[in-house]
Amino acid sequence: MADIFHNFPIETTAEKVFDAVSLSEGLDKWWTKSSNASPSPGGVYTLDFGPGYIWKAIVTEYVMAEKFELEMIEADEDWRGTKIGFNLFYGQGRTNVHFYHTGWPQKNEHFKISNYCWAMYLRILKRHIEHGEWVPYEKRLMV
Repeated sequence: MADIFHNFPIETTAEKVFDAVSLSEGLDKWWTKSSNASPSPGGVYTLDFGPGYIWKAIVTEYVMAEKFELEMIEADEDWRGTKIGFNLFYGQGRTNVHFYHTGWPQKNEHFKISNYCWAMYLRILKRHIEHGEWVPYEKRLMV
């Protein structure tokens, strides 16, 4: 098994970060092309990344402004069964984000590419929240 971890600060409240990672309006600003979210424990998310990449996830952890986790239930073979999560710690005017994507079956090329892509997407999340920047979906991995 292989895991991805990224820890970084965002200069805002934990509530704003939580909304950005758990609501469709938030996810579509930095990660998905579009999404349909049921933000509650056991809720199902449809995550659209373009033709052939419409995936589903279920909420496995949901603590407002503290913890949010999805388990991928319909996705690429490498992603199926993995967990994507955010632990949020607020203090001194900022939220420290502890991101993880755990349960990868192996450290293959897809794992390495996804690790890089997560760093890029999380940077866009931070820039969007702190500066109001928005990058069109098709250009997100080029900024």
